[in-house]
Amino acid sequence: MNRILLPAVAGALVAMSGAALAETAVSAVADLNVRAGPGPQYPVIGTLAAGQSATLEGCIENSKWCTIAEANGQGWIYSDYVTADFGGNEVVLTRRPADAEISIVEAPADSEYSDTYTGTIVSAEPIEPIRRPPAEVRTYIDTNRLDPVYLEGEVVPGAILPDTVELREIPDYDYRYVYVNDQPALVDPGTRRIMYVER
Repeated sequence: MNRILLPAVAGALVAMSGAALAETAVSAVADLNVRAGPGPQYPVIGTLAAGQSATLEGCIENSKWCTIAEANGQGWIYSDYVTADFGGNEVVLTRRPADAEISIVEAPADSEYSDTYTGTIVSAEPIEPIRRPPAEVRTYIDTNRLDPVYLEGEVVPGAILPDTVELREIPDYDYRYVYVNDQPALVDPGTRRIMYVER
């Protein structure tokens, strides 16, 4: 079984509501951030690689944020980018059947969890990211850091940014850049699709 790429994390215990249900195996459909808490404002503590499995502990009610338990700690993932087996079919977790037995978890007591953001990243079919950009592009992005824009959702190649997000030019380069949820991303200005995420 694949292991998640996480450092040891001193995770807060998550309170389960109701009876504990069976843990569910999930698989990432794209390289997916694992965060220290349920929201894009939390730091990235690891990555669940495309095709990699993890154990889902549960999801916050009426939210797309779910917790997994791997590598001696807990992490949070955005459920638009993981699948699980429901009735013999691989289904994106946010589209699971209404009768799916997924545990409901509460956000940690010290949580900065919020469901109010300035916009939403449109989840789309993940794409193969472009190759790592040239060193001069990465240097330009690092030395011309922007204030991050926080949007509901997760930063994944293929996802689409709303029109309200300002994209910045990179000299002599086709793609634009922006810091979304505190991560630099290269974006196709025509489609507003995220093409590459610097991790």
